[in-house]
Amino acid sequence: MLIRYKKSFEKIAMGLLSFMPEEKDIKKLQNTMKQYETDTNWQLFLWKEEDDVIGLVGIVAGHNDTVSIQHISVNPSFRFQGIGKTMIKAVMDMFPEKEFQPNEHTAAFLEKCDLA
Repeated sequence: MLIRYKKSFEKIAMGLLSFMPEEKDIKKLQNTMKQYETDTNWQLFLWKEEDDVIGLVGIVAGHNDTVSIQHISVNPSFRFQGIGKTMIKAVMDMFPEKEFQPNEHTAAFLEKCDLA
């Protein structure tokens, strides 16, 4: 189930974001989290199964008709089960009128899923 990020999930979200290659540096990771918490265009969603948060997807919804997919991360123990693709589809369903675009870090994943 896709849920919106809340401050109470900060440590879990930071842990999942840290799996993204460009988010390895703690200062960069903290700045990214601050961006999601303070900028209304930046939205972070978590994927929860039972009581565990096992994935996240971060988007930037601009003022035009596009949404940029900034981050996609799944706990390594749950990878290769289709969770990433399911998260992206769930976010796309939330914004059906928008065109989704990957960034340089998410393009390969979306292309692999035939969603780009």
